[in-house]
Amino acid sequence: MPTKKQIVTVLLDRHGRTFARELGVELAKNTPAPLYRLLCLALLTSAPLSAEAAMRACKALGKAGWTTPAKMADTTWEERVKVLNEHGYARYDEKTARQLEALTDHLQNRYAGDLRQLRAEADGDVKKARRLLKEFKGIGGVGADIFLREAQACWHEFQPFADKMALKSSAKLKLGDDASALAKRVEARDFPRLVAALVRTQLAKDHQQIIDWASKA
Repeated sequence: MPTKKQIVTVLLDRHGRTFARELGVELAKNTPAPLYRLLCLALLTSAPLSAEAAMRACKALGKAGWTTPAKMADTTWEERVKVLNEHGYARYDEKTARQLEALTDHLQNRYAGDLRQLRAEADGDVKKARRLLKEFKGIGGVGADIFLREAQACWHEFQPFADKMALKSSAKLKLGDDASALAKRVEARDFPRLVAALVRTQLAKDHQQIIDWASKA
């Protein structure tokens, strides 16, 4: 059996890319547009579709130019349905198009289009942050956790944060079953990459491969 350090090294090497980075948004600057796109990704990923379909659809929204609340608010329901339908959301396009509108309206009305105001209101309380995120149409517990898992890269007060999928994957690899235990495995700057890698491993179901690769490292 490889050491935990070897497993973590392989995890980061094979899967150590955050979903925000895959989407093409830079969270480090903590600016409104990337945070909004992350919220949209959390919404799309909450649907009972594959993570690949959610990412593909969210990239399509960005390619269409709908990267801010103001730009999304200028779209029609029909336009949103068309883009979603053409990029993997054929069964959920109409519902998700409505949810995107409601989510955007709530963000503009409640936080002036800036999720950093939600951060300030939560004031480092992860339970309050989850509750506020769940006030967005289409964002449930899973969606809130997805958002916080990624946002901790720039909202450092919520680190270490790991959602259920990441912890389930971590337990399979004997790395610990809570975020605090996981945080001891890497430096703080690499923690968001580690939890993303664990989620990707869970999605790929390649835990045994990770162990085998680590054994050969």
